[in-house]
Parts: sequence; C-alpha cells; structure tokens
Amino acid sequence: MTATTAGRATMEAKGKDAASRRERLRRLVDDMHEGELEAVETFAEFVHERGDPILRKLMKAPIDDEPVTPEEAAAIREGLDALESGDVYTFEEVKREFGD
Repeated sequence: MTATTAGRATMEAKGKDAASRRERLRRLVDDMHEGELEAVETFAEFVHERGDPILRKLMKAPIDDEPVTPEEAAAIREGLDALESGDVYTFEEVKREFGD
C-alpha cells in the first residue's frame, strides 16, 4: 500500500466515522424533548464557534472586574435605550455610509 493509498483509506475511515457520528447525533436530537433542545443547541453553537479566533481570544481574556464609572453606566443606558426604541443602524446601512 502506498502512502497515498494509506492516506486515502484513513480519510475514508474518518469520513465514515464522522458520518456515523452525525447520524447518531441526528437520532439523539430527534428523540429529545423540546426543553432539552435549547441546551443542546447552545452547546453545539459554543463548540462550532470555538474555531473563531476572535471568540477564542475573548474567551481567554481576563474578567473585567473594574467598577463601572457613572459615565460608562450612562453610555450603556443610552445604547440600551437606543436599541429599545429602534434608533439603531443595520450593518448594511453602516457599510453603505462608510464603505466596505
């Protein structure tokens, strides 16, 4: 068996393993109660997004334990109020305004 053939066989075996895992996961999800699905979905999103380098950096960042200043609290409140009132811009609007 050549190295190329051995590599191809290993990839095929991994592909079959992945396919059987996916099928098993589908069966498990299909058998879950509605209340369990939210937890599984949250975990699956976490696992999926772990590959995002920015998210990995954020997850490793130290907890910000500095107290919030009155100015920061006011800015946060202002942003939340704008969000609640719909006084916000979509990402597409910002791109049009400032370019790609």
